[in-house]
Amino acid sequence: MRLITDFALLAIAICLCAPAHAQIAPKRPIRSIVASPPGGPSDVQMRLLVPRMNEVLGQTIVVDNRPSNNGVVGSELCAHAAPDGLTICVGNSGTHAINATLYRKLPYDIIRDFQPISMISTTGLVLALNPKVPVGSLQDLAALGKKQPGKLNVGIPGATGQFVGDALWKRLGISMNNVNFKGSAPTEISLISGEVDVAMLTPLATVQHLKSGRMKAIGISSSKRVALLPDLPTISELGVQGYAFEFWNGIFAPARTPPSAIKTIHHAMLQALQTSEVRERLTQLGFTPGGQSSEDYARFVKEEVQKYREQIIASGVTLL
Repeated sequence: MRLITDFALLAIAICLCAPAHAQIAPKRPIRSIVASPPGGPSDVQMRLLVPRMNEVLGQTIVVDNRPSNNGVVGSELCAHAAPDGLTICVGNSGTHAINATLYRKLPYDIIRDFQPISMISTTGLVLALNPKVPVGSLQDLAALGKKQPGKLNVGIPGATGQFVGDALWKRLGISMNNVNFKGSAPTEISLISGEVDVAMLTPLATVQHLKSGRMKAIGISSSKRVALLPDLPTISELGVQGYAFEFWNGIFAPARTPPSAIKTIHHAMLQALQTSEVRERLTQLGFTPGGQSSEDYARFVKEEVQKYREQIIASGVTLL
């Protein structure tokens, strides 16, 4: 009995000495920069993670929306923030891979100026149209594009949407007119109103509009169909062989952020991503949850930068 009591006291002592949460000093709110408007895919996902991350960290994460064309402004703010663990940002395949080549000059270096923490999710992009556009198939769209070169307006929510669209138009042999917006939400509004005719948007950004009839869809850019829109075929299924692109989101910190802070944020992020509530919600919204090590994510980002560099150069897309 005495031995059991001694072990019990030791266990209590260890618990009392251990901190309840791994915090980042100084213990102020952590700013999470989202380079798009509220309600967009990156914003929705970050806000889904925040409550659980706050619990694990014992600190408050404040979402700071900084929308701009292709997320450049918000990404720059993150890159040049003090590397003290109190600033992170949500980056995606556009801001942290495609932009590296799409722009002739950026105010930051995607590889040098950021420390990748982990991926939040991946998904495909839906080829969505205003219902009044007189096409019902990919072949119809190709025919209309050839009949009216440069007349169809494409809403561009970000760099991924632009490149994924441009790559498809090239494969179809058509010319389109790109119209840039500062994120997904204003692109959705413009597509519904008829200001633009076509857009490449996430399943989250389209599903309710597809149900209401305010948008229609032809296909999705991913290699596999998504559970949120199970009847929507992949564009590869529709005959564009080898066409497959994923939109991904992840969390980054400024370069030179202390490894201890990166480890702490990574732990909180994975704790959030591993909860059934968050995973189920991401899946319901059309995303495949992520959550790898910081080292694996850093390697992935470098590979994505190189992959898109090769594809952008080969595609002949006009650089910005």
